Amino acid sequence: MTVRLLSIETAVPDTVIRQEDVSRLFAEQPGMTRLGTRVVRSAFAGAGVSTRHTVLPELGTAAAATITGDDAAATGSGGEAAGARGPNEASNGRADDGTTSPRALGRDGAERAGDDAAASPFVDPTTRHLRSPGTHARNQLYTEHAKRMFVTAARAALDAAAPGIELADVTHVITVSCTGFFAPGPDVRVTKDLGLPADVKRMHLGFMGCNAAFPALQAAYTACRVDPDAVVLVVCVELCTLHLHVRNDTDTIMGNALFADGAAAAVVTARDVAVAGPTLELVDFETTLAPVGEEELAWSVGDEGFEMILGTYVPRIIDDHVTDALAPLLDRAGLSAERIPLWAVHPGGRSILDKVQGRLALTDEQMAPSRGVLADAGNMSSATILFVLERLLRAGDEGTVAALAFGPGLSIESALLRVRPASETA
Repeated sequence: MTVRLLSIETAVPDTVIRQEDVSRLFAEQPGMTRLGTRVVRSAFAGAGVSTRHTVLPELGTAAAATITGDDAAATGSGGEAAGARGPNEASNGRADDGTTSPRALGRDGAERAGDDAAASPFVDPTTRHLRSPGTHARNQLYTEHAKRMFVTAARAALDAAAPGIELADVTHVITVSCTGFFAPGPDVRVTKDLGLPADVKRMHLGFMGCNAAFPALQAAYTACRVDPDAVVLVVCVELCTLHLHVRNDTDTIMGNALFADGAAAAVVTARDVAVAGPTLELVDFETTLAPVGEEELAWSVGDEGFEMILGTYVPRIIDDHVTDALAPLLDRAGLSAERIPLWAVHPGGRSILDKVQGRLALTDEQMAPSRGVLADAGNMSSATILFVLERLLRAGDEGTVAALAFGPGLSIESALLRVRPASETA
């Protein structure tokens, strides 16, 4: 039995923020010390991020307003505000490398340029000082935007799986998020708004962090192995920019330099149906906890949003343990890292990608999908690995794929997949 991802579709909010603009914005905030300002500039410059997307248009407006004089003329001024294109996006919606750019979402969830920033508790419109709203206010915005993004990404993935898969065929819905909460949850919202069968089996994976797409895909894989007729819709939405803070500590600054908003969805099934493009066969999964680092990567609920701990030792811990983490997965397949042509590594940050590339002796070409997503969209927590897989899938390469991601614990999730040409069905 072959279980495949028939489609992967991604979506982002339509406000684009450029890394250098956001760096200036945070460096100029009152309360930042001289050392903190230096750390901001260094962290943002070294993060490997060029652009990101946010559901906060006022953040984009404030960041763009830091551009003055020649900088404004060079960028066309106004910055990369709502509806603007990222550095690798062409006006036809396709990136310069031929891959499809993520669809941009307006405040109503539609694919369009956004409205001007509405009043928000995050930014003083006069001074451009960033405020620190409470967790309730942040979660209200999460609820407003996430509901629409879950449905939009899910609908796009199902549309891409048509005509072989229809709405009535969906048997399971698995939603994933760690950046907010609401109930009835995203699984209910997707089911009702798409008009899926009322008896669809639903599951929500909450607060697991950046590698949560892997247990979601494994749950989908298991459901399809149990019932070959199952059709599982997996949807990840993360709104990380709702939890930005202005502080001088390194963990917070690094999070501000990396995290972004995005959504991704996939349709998983063992049904023998044809789709227009190549698909990804799910082959095997593995999970492990590193023996150290539990306190170095953590995510908790605070009074002013969620609190990220992203310790400076995380890349070193991953460097020390990634080979052992992959060993069971590769051993079962009779493979070594050198024999795997395609890689999808969660871009938790440039230093993490550097460590994985060095330890596994991967080429720049093999790391290009991960580094490209980091540069164009930042770290969108659980949704990010699906952005990488989508980019890899659309590049047209064939062969075995090794995918891995890292999360609180310090947990390392990995999977083997195989690209199947469009001409092949299950």
